[in-house]
Amino acid sequence: MARKMKTMDGNQAAAHASYAYTEVAAIYPITPSSVMPEHVDEWATEGRKNIFGQTVQVTEMQSEAGAAGAVHGSLSAGALTTTFTASQGLLLMIPNLYKVAGEQLPGVFNVSARALASHALNIFGDHSDVYACRQTGAAMLCESSVQEVMDLTPVAHCAALKGKLPFINFFDGFRTSHEIQKIETWDYEDLKDLVDMDAIDAFRNHALNPNHPCQRGSAQNPDIFFQAREACNPFYDALPGIVQKYMDKVNEKIGTDYKQSGLAALKAKQDEEKKAEAKARLEAEKKINEVKAKALAEKKAAEAAEKAAAEAPAEETAAPAEEAPATEAAAE
Repeated sequence: MARKMKTMDGNQAAAHASYAYTEVAAIYPITPSSVMPEHVDEWATEGRKNIFGQTVQVTEMQSEAGAAGAVHGSLSAGALTTTFTASQGLLLMIPNLYKVAGEQLPGVFNVSARALASHALNIFGDHSDVYACRQTGAAMLCESSVQEVMDLTPVAHCAALKGKLPFINFFDGFRTSHEIQKIETWDYEDLKDLVDMDAIDAFRNHALNPNHPCQRGSAQNPDIFFQAREACNPFYDALPGIVQKYMDKVNEKIGTDYKQSGLAALKAKQDEEKKAEAKARLEAEKKINEVKAKALAEKKAAEAAEKAAAEAPAEETAAPAEEAPATEAAAE
């Protein structure tokens, strides 16, 4: 598939791919991610259409916390929603990340990773912002070049919809976000081919709607709460396979060979766990069968003994009567 070559930085590449799958963008600027929402706002003003033939609705909030709250609400209402942030801004989104993940909403948080302020402010550096979000329940997809950002950002959006989980789609702040490269770009028709429209329908049907009301945001006691926490595990178990599926679709379209790092090891570990589980199940069944067989044998032995006792001839237990001694009465 021939793709157009364009010169851009990592932020523009992420914005280009995300715009295709976005209906609502709730934004608040923070270095070095601000360029992403700037592009989205500019394209929406120009009337650019996403893959659904709609212009993205862009809403700037008063902080990243407000942007995250708007993302949560918009997703709950059934709109495909994206935001863009970094560093302290991502930290302000953590409370809503828990909610978005817990309610299985497929939002995408595009992050140009940046160091967190500690003893001093630092706008460069590391992934400390992203790693602060590891336990929120959001999946994470990382790119390491401008071309990878263009190629793999659609994977985050498509896998979020199919897997019913939010994604933090991140890359290095400045090193990738502001690196200018001449790269191959996606045509929106090709991006439309990648996404599962049935998954989009399922997402919309899951949205809050007075025509089919549901209960969310309740308070639960531990007996119910932790059952729900365990019930989400199959979605996380299935997600690596879903991500690889969409990477394979990308590979098929553009001739790349994207694979998840560590996926083979993860699959091998899962296979070993399944084998160990199957072995333990067989051993348990074997022990149960042995106990059952022993109980059955004892029952049969008892029945046989009882039958033998019933069929044996009765023994004479009565003793012969003793003869009384003859006594002669003396007559006087």
